[in-house]
Amino acid sequence: MGFRDLILFYLVTGFSLRWIAQAAAAGPSSVIIWIIRALALYVPLVFTVLELSSRYPEEGGLYSWTRRAFGEFPGYLSGYLYWSSNLPYFPSLFYFTAANALFIFGHRFDALQNSQPYFIIFSMLALAVAVGLNVVGLNIGKWLHNLGALGLWIPGVVLVGMGIAAGVLLGSATRFTAQSFVPSTHLRDIIFWSTIAFSLSGLESASMLGDEIEDARRNIPRAVLIAGALTVILYIAATVAMLLALPAQQIQNMQGIITAITLVATKLGIPWIAVGIALLITVGGLGQAGAWFAAAGRLPFVIGIDRRLPPSFAKIHPRWGTPYVALLVQAAIAAILIFAGQAGTSVAGAYNVLVSMSVIAYFLPYMFMFAAMIKLQREPAGPEVIRVPGGTPVAIALAALGFLTTTISVGLAMLPADDEPNKALAVIKIVGLTAALIGVGVGLYVVGRRK
Repeated sequence: MGFRDLILFYLVTGFSLRWIAQAAAAGPSSVIIWIIRALALYVPLVFTVLELSSRYPEEGGLYSWTRRAFGEFPGYLSGYLYWSSNLPYFPSLFYFTAANALFIFGHRFDALQNSQPYFIIFSMLALAVAVGLNVVGLNIGKWLHNLGALGLWIPGVVLVGMGIAAGVLLGSATRFTAQSFVPSTHLRDIIFWSTIAFSLSGLESASMLGDEIEDARRNIPRAVLIAGALTVILYIAATVAMLLALPAQQIQNMQGIITAITLVATKLGIPWIAVGIALLITVGGLGQAGAWFAAAGRLPFVIGIDRRLPPSFAKIHPRWGTPYVALLVQAAIAAILIFAGQAGTSVAGAYNVLVSMSVIAYFLPYMFMFAAMIKLQREPAGPEVIRVPGGTPVAIALAALGFLTTTISVGLAMLPADDEPNKALAVIKIVGLTAALIGVGVGLYVVGRRK
């Protein structure tokens, strides 16, 4: 990947329209929460990735950094957890994409909004596209990633423009007061804070592909800074725009973006634009899945090379030169979770469980990464390394802040959504399925070590 491809890769892995709807549903206080989370997690993440990727630009990223800092098993566990966090992430992303894809056809298929067979079939087809293009090769798959970035960012920018137009021409749908910007301390309102933190992540993704990036030591830091700034700006601007277009209580998690755009477009006399936006969101979801498949799929490949997973994970496709076994295994487990997430709950309930699982499994490796940042300050840094401004004391303080933020987010993610009808079952599924993923990883490590 060249520099342009790298920026688009960060834009498609670091930004998602679905988190805007969830943030806006909390009202104007979500703007303050965005800012707090950006300072508490995004800033530490940016500087951690900048320094560690310039210190150690090899393939494997977070896995390699943790292994260097703490040894074999912690490195393996961080890499495995990072990989496994994407397994429930893919079904949740496909559910969101499927819900928005219905708007391509207007209201003709509204009956499918709560149809489990529709969401399962759509998810399986999307999974096949994502894994197929990645098996063929990154030189082909990157075009899906690039289109996905456009599919996510164009609707975001359009939402900002339409929200401003709605505020000026039709009046704001949300009343903005000083009191409305104060975050609520009720438990049901702070549960989604972990999701906001989760949305401000992904800048470490391209480091997994270090050996497949042109001049990784130079291009990754530049792309991180550019993509990181753009992502935070669009998240906040789009959240405000959605609140200008819709009252917070009318915003839904899975269809909030397209609902807002459809409503405002109708009022502005351009209802046709909603169809194009729904199509772009669908392409964006597919591109996002493809990009994360590429990043996450390299981890079991690298761990397989280190002989801590079965040797087949290290196999390269004889024609396309891709880690096809790792990609296919990843796809198979994601397919199982597409079905398992629906058991005993609604489509919305399954979506919430899968998101919570993703947050927990994703942030546990972040805790390893921030701890590695602190530990690796002891190693000398060459002239090519991009250091945190202020040197070691500031680097340790930022990493400690990032570690604390991710720890709190993991705890919040274990709590069920307020509208979940079967809260006990939701907690059991979140904790149980996450524990099962970790248990499988530990078992694989034990087996691999014995062999």
